[in-house]
Amino acid sequence: MTDPVHLPHGFSPRIDALAHRLRPVFARIADGAIDREENRILAHDAVRWLLDAGFGALRVPVRYGGSGASLPETFALLAELAEADSNLPQIFRAHFAFVEGRLHEGDSARAAYWLEQVAQGALFGAAMAELTDSTGTTTTLTPDPQGQWRLDGTKYYSTGTLYASWIVAIATDGTDRIQLVVPADAPGVTRVDDWDGFGQRLTGSGTTHFKNVAVPDDYIINRTPLSEFPTNEYFTTYYQLFHLATLAGIGRAIVRDAVAFVRPRTRTFGIPGQVAQRHDPLVQGVVGRLSALSFSADTLVDRVAWALEAAFPQWAAGHESGPAFDTAQVQAYQAQQIVAGQVLEAATLLFEVGGASATSTSRRLDRHWRNARTLASHNPLVQRQRELGDLVLNGTAFGSRWRDRAGAAAPSVSTSAQQEHAA
Repeated sequence: MTDPVHLPHGFSPRIDALAHRLRPVFARIADGAIDREENRILAHDAVRWLLDAGFGALRVPVRYGGSGASLPETFALLAELAEADSNLPQIFRAHFAFVEGRLHEGDSARAAYWLEQVAQGALFGAAMAELTDSTGTTTTLTPDPQGQWRLDGTKYYSTGTLYASWIVAIATDGTDRIQLVVPADAPGVTRVDDWDGFGQRLTGSGTTHFKNVAVPDDYIINRTPLSEFPTNEYFTTYYQLFHLATLAGIGRAIVRDAVAFVRPRTRTFGIPGQVAQRHDPLVQGVVGRLSALSFSADTLVDRVAWALEAAFPQWAAGHESGPAFDTAQVQAYQAQQIVAGQVLEAATLLFEVGGASATSTSRRLDRHWRNARTLASHNPLVQRQRELGDLVLNGTAFGSRWRDRAGAAAPSVSTSAQQEHAA
């Protein structure tokens, strides 16, 4: 946790200041990671430490009280956080995406209001997806006699919502798709801790119920026709980059834990007597491979972060399409094909350094594979591989099938699948 922040394509003195402020928090989070994992202790304390240190406002411009961090700086720090505990970046994923949405709005009064809320320590969770047998959204926003709106419905995969002060939700109003926010403790909001995945167990990705929740006009973020594609290249890249940075952090944690396991050991399988395991050529080879896999993941995350940074000026100017957006999205899904496989390989290879003793539950080394496998499952690798091949062979743009079917099926198609698609 003490190495320089990995920014091979450029340097900003700001990153050192941010790292100096945040690394003690990351170290504190790492110290409790195994205990939280083994006893399934929700990371409320860790989230509060991060918010108090300004982590949630990394991307908020300085003029609104944030740090004004670039995308490469932000994702470098997210990877460090993931090394400490891979649940934490995912808890903040919807929050950071909400900030990016406000940056897209420019210097509007509404954007300034929400960015200032973030700078003051607000945390935003997500309630977008539904457990339904189709891509339709059953959550509705309807007018009430008082001139406000009422939100009703049930969401699942509500990542970060258990920790949040605000919830970003998707609903329908007739033929429109609505993105809105509501206070997490508003009357009629019920958050249920029922996420049962075998990995990323502390992300708060359970069920959220909305029953007659009052929503004033000011809480409606945007309104778009259901026939429009529910997301764009910038957000699909941004969401995927979160997973890639988290996987890269897991890769670093694997190297860290391999070294911590090997260095003190004085017994090597198949060799009699007392032998320092760190001098065993076979063990050295395994750890060398782990370090190379981690380096590859770090490098690909950097590459995609800089590609997205190249598109950000157009995003901040209100644009949503163009060659820079396309390039970043393609690179994100090319990187996904490699990073997920390499980190999963590392999470399995790790056990080759220790024999049966490496399976001790007190070490919880299995969490690295479980967490990486869960993250890699958020967006089907085989589907993205096919889309990449279709793009290379035929020039077919990502999302073409979705766009075609959404246009043909409107208004029944909505965004219950928005989070999975953007993931």
